[in-house]
Amino acid sequence: MADETARIEQEIAKAREELAGTLDQLVERTNPQRLADDAKVKVVAVVSQPPVKYGLIGVGALVAVVIVRKIFR
Repeated sequence: MADETARIEQEIAKAREELAGTLDQLVERTNPQRLADDAKVKVVAVVSQPPVKYGLIGVGALVAVVIVRKIFR
């Protein structure tokens, strides 16, 4: 009986440690600053690709031309 109690207590302690580790991992993954940094890295990587970069430059130039035309009309 005492052996059974000790074994159960050990299992509970082990489960508690595993749960604490899991919670630490979740806290790390859901850190708002980390999520923002990851999103920023992904956006910069996509925008740095030549087709996207040149497309954005073209759209910016088109918007600038439209605005200048509206101002001087």
